[in-house]
Amino acid sequence: MSQYDVLCIGSATVDTFLTIDQPFSSLKLGDKILVKSVNKRSGGGATNSAAALAKLGLKVKTATKVGEDEDGNVILKELKADGIENICPTRSKQQTDLATIISSTKEKDRIILVHKGASTDLSSKDIPPSKLNCSWIYLATLTEKSQKTAFEIAKIARQKNIKLLFNPSLYLAQKGKKHLAALLKNTTILVLNKEEAQALLKTSSNDFQFLLKELQKCGPNVVIVTNGRRGLYALQKNSMYSLTKTPPVKIVHTAGAGDAFTSGFLAGLIKNYSFEDALRLGQVNASSVIQHVGAKVGQLTEKEAEAMIKKYGIKITQKRV
Repeated sequence: MSQYDVLCIGSATVDTFLTIDQPFSSLKLGDKILVKSVNKRSGGGATNSAAALAKLGLKVKTATKVGEDEDGNVILKELKADGIENICPTRSKQQTDLATIISSTKEKDRIILVHKGASTDLSSKDIPPSKLNCSWIYLATLTEKSQKTAFEIAKIARQKNIKLLFNPSLYLAQKGKKHLAALLKNTTILVLNKEEAQALLKTSSNDFQFLLKELQKCGPNVVIVTNGRRGLYALQKNSMYSLTKTPPVKIVHTAGAGDAFTSGFLAGLIKNYSFEDALRLGQVNASSVIQHVGAKVGQLTEKEAEAMIKKYGIKITQKRV
């Protein structure tokens, strides 16, 4: 019997947010750029999703590896404060993962520089079998040596009848569906953005119905492709759902929006929301996060999310395909 709802597996990072006034297109090699503001927050697929799911009222644990450094201490302290157990019993000799996010106020866009360290050390030995008594696994991106662990996790999930949500990043999607085939066939829900979907399928097609159907052929029961401010498209069985008008909120920063959406959607399904309402819950969670700096800042409680859904009256269309 499941004793908690979701195990979130992936990276834990310390994110440094730098904001500049210049447009990226005006920069050239050798420039010395004044930074308008600096913010430091924690992030990473495992901890972002775990924090969001816990805030929405679910019982959550993480399996993430941090280094034997102060950044690792900060992350573990935050998890403990949020009531989230990290089941990984060891720490890496490598540095805790780091990310620097540079945003331009002029272009409303960003560049993300990522250093993968401790998260690449996660092995199946770091995930005690006795801790795999959950209903769902939320699998974010694992790279380098840890990729093997991701495939092992997917196989174990199938054997234990644990449902798997897979949320790959662009640099993992770029490896293509053939490389990820064994993982995708054990995936229950696949969530990725348009660029990631195109990269995984190695196509330039902008036809969302085509993207969804081709991704579903890889194994997932449910596929969702997000498209930033333009909304999202989802395929469940033979029904395609479209959300093309997002809440008109001011975008401050988009880091963490994907994790906020995916966690909100999954929380909705676990709480027995309708498919459409689960999509709405994910969308308002993402719309709240993009109004703040920090991947976890602005994550909603269920009550806050319901109020935001009611405020914006998010419309979703459905058709048979």
